[in-house]
Amino acid sequence: MIDLSTTYLGLKLKNPLVASASPLSKNVEQVKRLEEAGIAAVVMYSLFEEQIIHESLELDHYLVRGTESFAEALTYLPEAGTYNLLPDRYVANVEQLKKSVSIPVIGSLNGVSKGGWTRYARLIQDAGADALELNLYFIPTNPVVPAQGIEDAQVELVADIKSSIKIPLAVKLSPFYTSLPHFVKRLAKAGADGLVLFNRFYQPDFDIEELNISHTLDLSSSSELRLPLRWIALQHGQVDVDFALTSGVHSAADVLKAMMAGAKVSMMASELLHNGADSVANILAELQTWMEKHEYTSIKQMQGSMSQKSVAEPAAFERANYMKVLSSFTDLP
Repeated sequence: MIDLSTTYLGLKLKNPLVASASPLSKNVEQVKRLEEAGIAAVVMYSLFEEQIIHESLELDHYLVRGTESFAEALTYLPEAGTYNLLPDRYVANVEQLKKSVSIPVIGSLNGVSKGGWTRYARLIQDAGADALELNLYFIPTNPVVPAQGIEDAQVELVADIKSSIKIPLAVKLSPFYTSLPHFVKRLAKAGADGLVLFNRFYQPDFDIEELNISHTLDLSSSSELRLPLRWIALQHGQVDVDFALTSGVHSAADVLKAMMAGAKVSMMASELLHNGADSVANILAELQTWMEKHEYTSIKQMQGSMSQKSVAEPAAFERANYMKVLSSFTDLP
């Protein structure tokens, strides 16, 4: 009997397939279909720091507007229900989802600075989330702020959130750090239980006819798997955290590669958005067939088997591989 189970953030999962943060988790029925198809856990869509701050300020505006105009200033309060804050709805959605499915539900916060908004980490926990994913989605544009300052602030944020919750904390990163291994160790020391590699940056485009910015969502492809695959393979066994691979997971082969690199789970969104819940059952069936054919008895047996720590040629993950790839291309015109 093939054992597809794995452990991520201390959660025992029936297999390594996790639905990553996407619009799918906004609909309970869609998550139910994913659960029926075999998905092992789901990460909620992200609640953004900007959304929390904006709606908090907007509520404050309506509460104080006109309070010094008349003695009957209380009549200026908005009617009940007109300021149902999006952050509060998010917490309610976590609670509803937990009541509707039996698989683990992981909350998702997207932010980069310390502040009052971080109390939502505790609210998400109290709503029943099994773990929390902090998405450090940040594009540095200020030339005055050094890289060290940015990293220090993010490490402090991780420590701040970790100290306020009891559930496991995963941190979702971009690949754009000067020394990713060093930063990973700092995050682990700050309390991160897991790391999710990597975030996808959605790049704006130019509409040259309308002369404005065009926002386009391009779903991932399996070719994007290589970047997180490389870094998880390099970091496996070097730091005491659970790795999750995201970006480019579309097939059973992608999942197998992620496990062999050292990931505990493979997270997918684009595949589910494109092909629906049925793809989960298909991937799991193909995964089991491959493992039977190659005489693997469990997912745990293969985890990290192709990491830098385990392979005969660890330099293949480093600069030597770059030279070999370039020299192997001889089909010149």
